[in-house]
Amino acid sequence: MEIRKALPSDAHYISLLGKITFADTFRHYFRKPEELKHYLSITFAEEKIAKSIAKENNTYWLAIIDGLAVGYAKLKKDSAFKGLKVKRPAQLQKIYILRNFHGAGVGKALLDAAVKEATASDSDGLWLSVLESNEKAKGFYEKAKFSPAGNHTFSIGSEEFYFSVMHLPLAVKTATPKKRALVLEY
Repeated sequence: MEIRKALPSDAHYISLLGKITFADTFRHYFRKPEELKHYLSITFAEEKIAKSIAKENNTYWLAIIDGLAVGYAKLKKDSAFKGLKVKRPAQLQKIYILRNFHGAGVGKALLDAAVKEATASDSDGLWLSVLESNEKAKGFYEKAKFSPAGNHTFSIGSEEFYFSVMHLPLAVKTATPKKRALVLEY
């Protein structure tokens, strides 16, 4: 498995992965299929994804197995969640993996990359939202030491979704003070 940072030229992979994995996860919640179709076309449009990848505050990764892009993750730095008392929060906005690759270590590898990047950017906390009813995903994040930190709702068309917010405290890197030469003047 290869985990690599995505480039704007990878937007077509992320667009396709996003559409497939989001539909797999959420399709059964939509009473009006046209609302899902509209959401997918807007949210996972290649041009929109390419612009998002190019933003300095965002980092995307692709997970590749045998030459096939099977998942991706998105980290947004300096992204606050109200009620979370963190000075420099980062948000893990997405980890989406093709269903056939669940349990293959892809999620952990993408999460590890995001935690490493957030820590390197001096974030002191990483938070994410997970569908309240997605016990498998919540268990995955709990195993990675995330803890509950609140909740919120999100509407798509006429559907309302309930999310749990989870948080992982990060160790802030402290800069080593530079040694200064002692200069004595006589």
